[in-house]
Amino acid sequence: MNRNIVVETIDQTPIERQNVEIVERKGVGHPDSVADGLAESVSRALCRMYLEKYDRILHHNTDETQVVGGQSAPVFGGGAILEPVYILLVGRATTEVNGERLPYRTVALKAAYEYIKNNFKHIDPDWDITLDCKIGQGSIDLRQLYETRKKLANDTSFGVSFAPLSETEMIVLESEKYINGKLKESLPEVGKDIKVMACREKDEIRLTVAAAMISSLIKDKDHYMSAVNELRDKVSDFSAKFTERNVIVDVNTGDNPDKELFYLTVSGLSMENGDDGSVGRGNRANGLITPFRPMSMEASAGKNPVTHVGKIYNILSCQIASEIAKAGKGDILEARVRMLAQIGRRIDLPQVASIQLIYADGVKPSKYDAEVRQIVDERLENIDKITMQIINNEISVF
Repeated sequence: MNRNIVVETIDQTPIERQNVEIVERKGVGHPDSVADGLAESVSRALCRMYLEKYDRILHHNTDETQVVGGQSAPVFGGGAILEPVYILLVGRATTEVNGERLPYRTVALKAAYEYIKNNFKHIDPDWDITLDCKIGQGSIDLRQLYETRKKLANDTSFGVSFAPLSETEMIVLESEKYINGKLKESLPEVGKDIKVMACREKDEIRLTVAAAMISSLIKDKDHYMSAVNELRDKVSDFSAKFTERNVIVDVNTGDNPDKELFYLTVSGLSMENGDDGSVGRGNRANGLITPFRPMSMEASAGKNPVTHVGKIYNILSCQIASEIAKAGKGDILEARVRMLAQIGRRIDLPQVASIQLIYADGVKPSKYDAEVRQIVDERLENIDKITMQIINNEISVF
């Protein structure tokens, strides 16, 4: 099959040789990530319902979920949530088939409830959160296009990614996962709302970590400061595994102990006290926000995993870029992938798949040209595999 795959060599300074680099990751408890996670969990639940009843996934997009912050009063040793967080599930779905109405709202609300319950143990989804669902019927034109010829793109959109990750990017990605993972075993005082920002200037990397601390687990100011200092030290030790560069870690720089100002929360989530969240305002499909790299502004979470190229192409671009970088074995310093689809055209036949490569000095591009084209061609040929990987939660989209 003749696919429009354009492979070119570009003469640019790779990110590791540039003087400045900025990288960000919003953890699972950040309000924007909460919105992403809810939208994606609702989409997966709708997919399972459609598959169970009709043996195929019907049209839906749930990528407009909104999180509206509540009000809380944290104090050392306790505190309370005064006004619940309001969460609005928004989007479109197939709500009726051949006259049979589907329980799509019940499925969506249950999926959102379970996501909150399973991921955020310090907030009560029954009392501290108000869940609302305004998912409605989709556009008849898009729905017919989707349901009758499901391998046709239901949007004109593009996907973007790159590989390999730089040291700074790897540190940011893995540090957040560490804080919200293994570190909790020794520091349960740290909540789920974590943001990690890195600024590298030449060979110095400064990490700024914002960590919502759980008030009921911290008895006083001294305990708080001790926990923050321990968090800083552990992240410093952890990040040193990824680089020979000098890494400096700052934690909760907005604190002012003299004025009794601390990043203290009841639930470990800033959305309890005024912080709002929206789908698509956080991490890209590779889990990072990278202003020094090519990025798509498209939200991936919540979009249908069959024909919405705003989701599929971003995920596929990540996979292709990583495979190309791995095949390059150090000869390919950077692989940049951009794929554009046109509404109504087959998703495995993009308008263009643009592959830009930065090679190490002395490497002849012709050495990898055919292999790179083969990687792209095979990934597009097997694009359907992504759908079940998404439904089975084997792929993270934020």
